[in-house]
Amino acid sequence: MPPATPTTYRFTFGPWNISTGADPFGPPVRKEVAFAAKLREYKKLGFDGVQFHDDDVVPADLSPAETERGVAKVKKLLEDEGLFCEFIAPRLWEHPNTIDGAYTSNSAAERKYAIDRSKRAVDIARALGCRDIVLWLAREGTYIREAKDPQTAAQRILDAVNALLEHDKNIRILGEMKPNEPMDQAYLPTPGHFLALCYRTADPARVGVLIESAHSILAGLDPSDDMANALWHGKLWSVHLNDQNGLKYDQDKTFGAVDLRRAFNTVWVLERGGYDGCIGLDVKAMRTTRAEDQLKHLANSRDIFLRLLDVVRRVDTRKVEAFRAARDYEGLERYVLWHLMGA
Repeated sequence: MPPATPTTYRFTFGPWNISTGADPFGPPVRKEVAFAAKLREYKKLGFDGVQFHDDDVVPADLSPAETERGVAKVKKLLEDEGLFCEFIAPRLWEHPNTIDGAYTSNSAAERKYAIDRSKRAVDIARALGCRDIVLWLAREGTYIREAKDPQTAAQRILDAVNALLEHDKNIRILGEMKPNEPMDQAYLPTPGHFLALCYRTADPARVGVLIESAHSILAGLDPSDDMANALWHGKLWSVHLNDQNGLKYDQDKTFGAVDLRRAFNTVWVLERGGYDGCIGLDVKAMRTTRAEDQLKHLANSRDIFLRLLDVVRRVDTRKVEAFRAARDYEGLERYVLWHLMGA
């Protein structure tokens, strides 16, 4: 059932969503925007909070004192702009010490680095007044299956999650799952896999998921079904809304740009399922976008969500139930499509 009182959603995105447009096959096409300048755009675009990687806040591998000073500066920037930090995610996939994975590396020294850096990310989050830690297990997988023992790998991921839970008794861990890229095959490739791991952790009440639309699509799943399943578990704590044109590389297209009906169903599930987390975006501007237009993908994604939310709220649930009771799915489909077309 829909919430009795309509939810007022808060919107977030990460500073990496304002980018230079570089890709593996070509150089930047836009100039880098300064970090502080990015933060000044959030409120103008109607956003409330910021998603951070640990090294978005301060460079990796700084001393504790340098880290503390750097975090304090960013906290002041957030306060000045009226923003909050939604989550911190340790960026473990770009460091020389984690080229063969982080928590699942065959090297004990590299696994230690990954856990120590993740604990530092927890400390950064605490200093910013944030309790959510997102783990995108980017390199926790293999190029060939014989490279790692899969059961050992699963245990090592569990051990890492437990180490973070022990490090700070107030944090929550959110797994963000993706089936492939950058690895050929990922361990725990879907939200369902991570949900299963949640219940093996030292404190299952503090472990849940962030679900990204494109990642579900890459796994051949519908994002709304993934989100509904996590809501049923009471463990959908954040989302990354975007879109994806088929089973390709991770495209991070504007939300609803490829499949508006799929986007409608995502909003339908979040609204009717009582989701109370942030509406996070993870979207890229098209590579050829000019600098003066490089924020449109963010504004458009937010606007599309709100337009679809209005459509969802105008759907007569009694009519939907009548169509279901009569098994008139053709009629129900027409009813939904007519709403999407503004009829």
